[in-house]
Amino acid sequence: MVLEGVVSLDWWGRAEWNLLSAIVVIVAGWYAGKLLVRVLGRRVARRFQRPSVTRTILRSLRVGSLLVGAFAAMGFLGLELADLVLSVTVFSAVLGLVLAPIVGSVINGVFVLADQPYEIGDLVEITDTGERGFVEDITLRYTKVFTLDNTFLVVPNGTMRERDIINYSAEDERTRLSLTVGVTYEGDLDEARHLIETAAAEVDAVISGGPGVRIGSARYPAKPTCYIDEYGDSSVNLTLRYWAREPYKLLAVRSAVQEEIWNKLEATETVDIAYPHRHLVFDDTSSPDVDVSDRER
Repeated sequence: MVLEGVVSLDWWGRAEWNLLSAIVVIVAGWYAGKLLVRVLGRRVARRFQRPSVTRTILRSLRVGSLLVGAFAAMGFLGLELADLVLSVTVFSAVLGLVLAPIVGSVINGVFVLADQPYEIGDLVEITDTGERGFVEDITLRYTKVFTLDNTFLVVPNGTMRERDIINYSAEDERTRLSLTVGVTYEGDLDEARHLIETAAAEVDAVISGGPGVRIGSARYPAKPTCYIDEYGDSSVNLTLRYWAREPYKLLAVRSAVQEEIWNKLEATETVDIAYPHRHLVFDDTSSPDVDVSDRER
């Protein structure tokens, strides 16, 4: 009995020691991951130059270091790799439906990083919802967007790849905007076009001139340009096209342009902003309450 007690105590002591060793190894793996990120962070950033890829690699280093510590801890606890593989297989078979969306998001995250539709810091817009904001983070599972309404929008990468995304910050931040202004037929069209172009050029956020802006194989004027768009029922519709220097406050830029145009057209007597005119005609088919006997009057 004494021998059995000694053996039991000895086994219990080894079990405690192995458990403590496993915990120490896991903690060491976690700290080793942090150390790797601190040492290799700058080198990885200089090598890839893309914040999203850099963050993904550094996260992978931390996870890999932690996994190495976990496998080492398994050795102290007496777990074999075959047992782990069997457990993972059974667990995956049971929770396959739950894990499938996560795995799909991870795969789509790899495609997002490879295709480079947007990068951390870019101003993007999700066309189907109209949400606009700055890309805050890109992981293998989701994309985080910091909206202009001061809220966070977290979208799984699988959903993100299926949506139409407008990237306002890709390569060239200059963004072209359009504005339609209707003037009367009696006004001076040349003067109207000149005043509208001048008004837009006087706004600080608008590019007033310079070399043409290249889009693909075509070049477009950098200065504000006003065209005759169409002859409407009650106005000649002029379309102004101008370039904003930055895409971050487009509504404010558009408002400033419209304010300058209003001031210019109000100050001249040769151009008037058009608005619909309607003539009401009463005849025998009108309401019986309307007296149509004296049409002259």
